[in-house]
Amino acid sequence: MSTPEQEIEYRQHRFTPPPGATEIFLVRHGESMPARTSRPFDTVAGQADPDLAPEGRDHAERVARRLAGERLDALYVTTLRRTAQTAAPLAQQLGRTPSVEPELREIHLGDWENGLFRKYTTEGHPIVEQLWTQQRWDVIPGAESDEAFGSRIRAALIRIAAANPDRRVAVFTHGGVIGEIFAQASRALDRFAFLGADNGSVSHLVVHGENWIVRRFNDTAHLAAPLG
Repeated sequence: MSTPEQEIEYRQHRFTPPPGATEIFLVRHGESMPARTSRPFDTVAGQADPDLAPEGRDHAERVARRLAGERLDALYVTTLRRTAQTAAPLAQQLGRTPSVEPELREIHLGDWENGLFRKYTTEGHPIVEQLWTQQRWDVIPGAESDEAFGSRIRAALIRIAAANPDRRVAVFTHGGVIGEIFAQASRALDRFAFLGADNGSVSHLVVHGENWIVRRFNDTAHLAAPLG
């Protein structure tokens, strides 16, 4: 007596990074100290370099707990101290020294550096409306051009990926940088569509040559979870 052949089943499969790809966890630094007109921040190459606020140090601890189990092969920070301070708890847990990637520093805001961007945004300066309407940072006097910003960000990310094939890395960087990366990855017509990354948030990207695959944006679940 013959038996019917077993029908082949084709299941849905979870995403797997392509061979040679790099998984990059992009972490926005924790909240930095508030700007005060009477007490300017230190600067690095003309850019504001505040310390983390107490809330930002809490963000850093929560990020460390969130990423400690992610099998990370390398950590990266920028030249601005708030990224190194955010990475510090995770670096200590993993026993890794972060590498510095200068080209992933924040957009240079020209005449609006050192807390003035926060001040003018709060006060409703007319250039702020122009910035959002035109979706260009360089409407701010003296600011870095959008083209130069986008080019250095892309080059830095490709450089990190090329150094880490088939690896997973965490990059501690800035809100404007994350927004630019995800705008490029999604080919967004709205260049400012991804400027909403929260302090301490984790976003996830897979880089495979010129192909950038978005996996997650602005994960903040760890910021609400109780510590301890």
